[in-house]
Amino acid sequence: MAVGFAGGLVWEPAPDLLAEGLTDGDLVNAERAAGLQIRVETSRAGALDDATLALDGDDVTSRAAVTDTTLTFDAAGLPDGQHRLVLRVPRRAPMPAVQRSWDFTVDATPPDLAVTEPTAALLAGEPARIAGTVEEGVELTFDGEPVEVTDGAFAVDYPEPPAAPVDVVATDAAGNRTENAVTVAVIPSRVTVDEVRSVHVSFYGWATPSLRDPILAMVDRGEITSVQLDLKDESGMVGYPSQIERALQIGAVDPIYDLAGAVAELHARGVHVIGRIVAFRDPVFAEAAWNGGEQDLVLQTPSGEPYAGYGGFTNFAHPVVRQYNIDIALEAASLGVDDILYDYVRRPDGAIENLVVPVLEGTPEQAIAGFLAESDEQLEPYGVGHGASVYGIAATRPTEIAQDIPAMAQHLDYIAPMVYPSHWGPGEYDVANPNAQPYDIVRRSLDDFTAAVAGTDARIVPWLQDFSLGVTYGPAEVRAQIDAARDAGIAEWIMWDPKVTYTAGAYDVLLPPAPEASPPAPAPEPAPSETPAG
Repeated sequence: MAVGFAGGLVWEPAPDLLAEGLTDGDLVNAERAAGLQIRVETSRAGALDDATLALDGDDVTSRAAVTDTTLTFDAAGLPDGQHRLVLRVPRRAPMPAVQRSWDFTVDATPPDLAVTEPTAALLAGEPARIAGTVEEGVELTFDGEPVEVTDGAFAVDYPEPPAAPVDVVATDAAGNRTENAVTVAVIPSRVTVDEVRSVHVSFYGWATPSLRDPILAMVDRGEITSVQLDLKDESGMVGYPSQIERALQIGAVDPIYDLAGAVAELHARGVHVIGRIVAFRDPVFAEAAWNGGEQDLVLQTPSGEPYAGYGGFTNFAHPVVRQYNIDIALEAASLGVDDILYDYVRRPDGAIENLVVPVLEGTPEQAIAGFLAESDEQLEPYGVGHGASVYGIAATRPTEIAQDIPAMAQHLDYIAPMVYPSHWGPGEYDVANPNAQPYDIVRRSLDDFTAAVAGTDARIVPWLQDFSLGVTYGPAEVRAQIDAARDAGIAEWIMWDPKVTYTAGAYDVLLPPAPEASPPAPAPEPAPSETPAG
């Protein structure tokens, strides 16, 4: 109701204004910012008809919905930062307009949260730490419990890896949340053996029951303590369901068998598992790298063509190639494999003048030893054994294939020389016909390897043969090699048969150790009618 004044002036009271959805000085988080709406209500009908609204100095009146008694403005989606909203409601002259303003800040950005530890799977039962960085001024909780943040860093220690994912939540002053469910991967418990007595098993060897079952029978009879499973073989294929990005990109993954399941089955029987990685002989990687414009990842000829031997050979000196093979080793270690054994960890045989090795610094022998050093460092947290297969000639002719045994042994738990009798030429080690004299050639060649690792922590675990090549091999020939290794002071071996059909009757049964003898009890006095034995 207007009240008249002298001279015709009319006094109009200020309208009552009730605002909802925003207060002056508000801090608006992401959840509110997504649906931010301001509603102004008055009891006087029509009071808002001529109202104007400005946001950050811009007239937004046309975006407001006005009824007889309300004004509604949708402010959803405003960018982060400070904002000012001004509502101006005019009155009849000379009454001044009524003005309401809201200064507020939108902060819709979740706080930065980075978990930096652990970086790899941890051994079961060992201490674990979850650590990382977070924005200053945030509240941090682990499974709802507050965690101290110092200079933007946090760390929580556990006596053993947590069994369930840990819910890590950072909440800033506006109420924005960043959540990270941290799962600490646990490596299955290792199986260790006093003596590695193993057989080679290919992808299909494990996947085929008619080949796998005889291997398990050898385990049950106590003939072997270990099984060597291929991880990446001579074809360049990875035979289990690997998740390594490059392997997937180049089509190298063919999940022929379940590695984790195989490890679990063998561990349940107390069997030690060796994972074999054919390292630098890799046709799949070599072809993909060459065709993809990454020629430096491939060994080359002096004419600039890719080296064609063995189907394709990758560059043992290149960091990308080296890390690819180490990544396979790390993945296998996290799945419970007990040992990593590299094969073709060398250069191709032949004159070095016929090879071009991009990015090589130093000698090929130094590059190979350097790769093993890098692998050893990265595998160390996993607690796995670390070995390398080497040529039989490497003990005396290291530069022919870039395998310097003393240098390699510095970074390995064992050297696995391939001393197959069929692979030696006549007269080697003064053995007239090595293939027909398996004991002699194995016994003499292993002496050189034993001498080559002297002074290091590496031991010798030779590759022996259970296959026929030129000479028929049966139980006597296989046993002759095992006996030769034993006589050389080596009770360990890995047996190779590409067909995964091992010779029955060729292997000794490893009997459990006899219990420690107790002093004999005094013999009872015989009854008068008894006669003492023997």
